[in-house]
Amino acid sequence: MADEPSLPLSARLSYAVGHFLNDLCASMWFTYLLVYYHTVLAINNYNAGILLLIGQIADGICTPLIGYESDRTPGCGKYGKRKTWHLIGSISVLLSFPFIFNPPVGSREDIPQWAELIYFVPFIVIFQFGWAATQISHLSLIPELATNDHERVELTAFRNAFTVVANITIYGIAWLLFHFQAEQSADPDIDSHLGRQDVPLFRTLALIVIGIGFVSSLMFHIGTQENLRNEEEHVVTEQTPIINNSKKGSSRSLLQWKHWLKEVSFYHVAFMYMCTRLIINLSQAYIAMYVTYTLKLPKNYIAMIPLVMYISGFLSSFLMKPVNKCFGRNMTYFFGLVMILAFAYWVWFFQMEKSIFGAAVLLGTGSTTILVTSLAMTADLIGENTQSGAFVYGSMSFTDKIANGLGVIIIQGFHPCKTENCCAQCSPFYHLVMVLVTGGVACAALVCLGTFQIWPVKIRRHHDIGVIGSSTEKSIDSSDYGAIN
Repeated sequence: MADEPSLPLSARLSYAVGHFLNDLCASMWFTYLLVYYHTVLAINNYNAGILLLIGQIADGICTPLIGYESDRTPGCGKYGKRKTWHLIGSISVLLSFPFIFNPPVGSREDIPQWAELIYFVPFIVIFQFGWAATQISHLSLIPELATNDHERVELTAFRNAFTVVANITIYGIAWLLFHFQAEQSADPDIDSHLGRQDVPLFRTLALIVIGIGFVSSLMFHIGTQENLRNEEEHVVTEQTPIINNSKKGSSRSLLQWKHWLKEVSFYHVAFMYMCTRLIINLSQAYIAMYVTYTLKLPKNYIAMIPLVMYISGFLSSFLMKPVNKCFGRNMTYFFGLVMILAFAYWVWFFQMEKSIFGAAVLLGTGSTTILVTSLAMTADLIGENTQSGAFVYGSMSFTDKIANGLGVIIIQGFHPCKTENCCAQCSPFYHLVMVLVTGGVACAALVCLGTFQIWPVKIRRHHDIGVIGSSTEKSIDSSDYGAIN
């Protein structure tokens, strides 16, 4: 099939900003949630982990359900089903997120921790529902807007570039807020140590996120046109045949959600995506704790170090399309893993201090490389089966959300400090966490990548399908849908 013309730049940019609100919120969620609840609000480590776990479970449950509903529901009138779910998700995020980074309304410092947990849980669940609805609907537009594998890589790279911009925005604003706070205070402890006095700072950061995210979501809904099709052809039901005759007389394959569950490659790619997200999200969740309790750097470094990481990732994202085209998906992902492993080696064997900036460049560049490539692999797996694309993305996201939540609660369970205040044992603990999270999971991803050479990613289907009274057996190689190189 010949490549169709690329989307105009304006269409690519308007699509890319559609996930900006999610990216801003996710940056705060993973980077600052634990340090905010534990160090600022003085919630103990395990309870802070419980709150993050509840959010991940809620997201994990909502994601495949929303993916399934997004595939089968027609949407609101002529607005488009993907954009309808995106709108629902954006509203939910805008209304709930500010309460997550605010103490309970009317609370005092001596409020029981169980009361704080009960207060935060509903807002976290609503936020995660909205986040999942926005993420899945936005990802599901990639195979519909882009018609070949290189365009999908480019659109994914644009999307990820704005993800990195969102992270840079968060850390840049956080650094400015810390800087202004230090200028206005004569107490050196306020400049160096996080505490209850930083509640207004995180509240301001959350409100800025909501304001910027509202504008970017509005731009997406105005500038992005979803491809609307005849609903009789586009909505897949249990009675829809897998292969239909097109108007030209050729068969068109339609994979329903239940058929994906029978594909080995579906689980193969899902495991790779899960490892990718574990590396990125867990390192992001613990980098602030590592900087604060292991390296004992001033608190503005919890903005500076992630800022260096994501500037590096932003610059490297522009190389994704030519690198993927030249070396293929597998080798590009391998290059990313090498940088992640180099970061883990650096952290384990060398004294960090100021050299943390060099290590941050490796982690940021490697994380961006494996994220863009894993998303492109998922888009390739879906191929032309866009009618069930949201289910695939939802399932991939389900594995990563549950794995991240379990990862955090397991780490918090091994934490040496069981009270609100950390001790000297925290320093080696967070050092070990950073090494195991990045290096250990990267090794698992490397093994999975190696199995692609033994069992190439393919869509193999052997079903008896009635097409005008006939029976069809078909095995589809991944090359038919944009092969994973």
